[in-house]
Amino acid sequence: MLRHFILPFSALLASCAAVPAVDSGAVPASAAATVPVAPRPGMVSAADPRAAEAGREILNAGGSAADAALAMMLALTVVEPQSSGIGGGGFFVYHDETSGGMSTIDGREEAPAAAGSNWFYTAAGQPLPYRQAIPGGRSVGVPGNIRLMARAHEAHGKLPWAKLFEPAIRLARDGFVITPRFARTLAANADLAASTPSGRGLFYDADGTAKPAGTTVRNPELARFLTELASRGPEWFYTGPNAQAIVSAVNGAARNPSQMKVGDIASYEAKARDPVCGTYRQYRICGMGPPSSGGTTVFAILKQLERFDIAKLGPNDPEAWHLIGDSMRLAYADREAYVGDPDNVRVPVEGMIDPAYLKARSALIQPGKALAHVTAGTPRGAPKVASVRDGEVPATTHFVAVDGAGNVANMTSTIEGPFGSGLMANGYFLNNELTDFNIVPDLNGVATANRVEPGKRPRSSMAPTIVYGPDGEVRIAIGAAGGVTIIAQVAKALIAVLDWNMSAQDAIALPVMIGLEDQLRLERGGTLEAMAPALRAMGHQVAVVSPGFKANAIERIDGHWAGAADPRSEGVALGQ
Repeated sequence: MLRHFILPFSALLASCAAVPAVDSGAVPASAAATVPVAPRPGMVSAADPRAAEAGREILNAGGSAADAALAMMLALTVVEPQSSGIGGGGFFVYHDETSGGMSTIDGREEAPAAAGSNWFYTAAGQPLPYRQAIPGGRSVGVPGNIRLMARAHEAHGKLPWAKLFEPAIRLARDGFVITPRFARTLAANADLAASTPSGRGLFYDADGTAKPAGTTVRNPELARFLTELASRGPEWFYTGPNAQAIVSAVNGAARNPSQMKVGDIASYEAKARDPVCGTYRQYRICGMGPPSSGGTTVFAILKQLERFDIAKLGPNDPEAWHLIGDSMRLAYADREAYVGDPDNVRVPVEGMIDPAYLKARSALIQPGKALAHVTAGTPRGAPKVASVRDGEVPATTHFVAVDGAGNVANMTSTIEGPFGSGLMANGYFLNNELTDFNIVPDLNGVATANRVEPGKRPRSSMAPTIVYGPDGEVRIAIGAAGGVTIIAQVAKALIAVLDWNMSAQDAIALPVMIGLEDQLRLERGGTLEAMAPALRAMGHQVAVVSPGFKANAIERIDGHWAGAADPRSEGVALGQ
């Protein structure tokens, strides 16, 4: 049932339309189906088969891993507009096989200069409820993906800029088929996706009903815009007509109008950041630094478990999940307190990943007995900040590419919630990323690290991660989608690969648990749900939930690349 064999694109598309996505989170019995092993060195993995095919096309044309990943980002703008695209931002993690070095690019969206601590407050001085802050202009940050793309292409690209746009332009111009998962997302989010005439015209019938699965959609406005962007280059996105179109859309929004200026868009910069790396057992774990919380939190979850024999316990023992759950709770507590935009607040990254600090945090975890309550610790260099948790809507997308030279491009891209703000410009949806800030900027007079400030980037859960084996070679590149659950999905999969010797495919398919604050949330429909009574007996507060998960990975097995894509999604991995 999994679509993980190397098939012609037409067959992949047919299978995607025929097999429903498992939005309930239940893992199909076929989750352990054979995964593709690249007969030639290159491989891609993405959450939509059309995007994966775009990446493979670019590899076959002689493109680098970076070229393939960027082409997938553009294609996903067309075929997965509910999750990501050029109207949003992302994080790019890159392994250079020649030098053995790693680099990361921060393409996170930015608040306009007019934004302040009360950005999401009403005229009466009251904070907007989270869901009411999402629609319209005020939630939109300056998109970062095209400047991220330009920086990654300049550093690591081989093909001409315009070549990377060809698959996306074809999809927008000639049409793409609405998949079952996309059809369900359209039906559930009409308040955003159909909030503008452009969105309604593309994806809804005249009576307001979402177009059904199997319908072919063409987006000529987006095709024209991508053609122009391919010809004129990246700066054209941030100046002139497109910048004005974004400003007009957000400032003229019927709900929550913004105060964005074209200068906010022109001044945006994609930034090189230092990766966050540390050792877990014999492996080197590397991820994205702030404003992503993925690198610090994934590593903390793993490192706090290092003193336990997780391998011996195995995936079917509730004790293993108890330990993992409490480690998640501790790591997420530090995330909530300390991670923000490092250009605006002091983020104690070195203290948060310090082995001695994490050993002390680990000592709080007790076998067989849940922590009654968790709070943030005090890592070295920690500022005095308040911890306030707001909502995160599960969306986003992840994709991975490996080229014939062994370079690895690992990118997570997002417009935040389904269809972002609901606003569109030139055929693409604009993000609602600014609702990743804390709507309430302080607690009892103490400011939060993730408060809204002019030109600031909101904290993210995106966690593109590359793991190196004892031999120094890339062992696995992985990431996920799903808001705050992204970190838990990646950590769970890495434990399964590194401790339980599972394939990346089986590791992704394992049920997901997230330990957040004083609760464990278990994925409905699998082995974890059956462990709920045992976990409650240890003192855990347990909820069984049915979120959608979506992870993608490529791993090295016996010198070959093997791809993985979440069976809950419509994703695929393809070899060259």
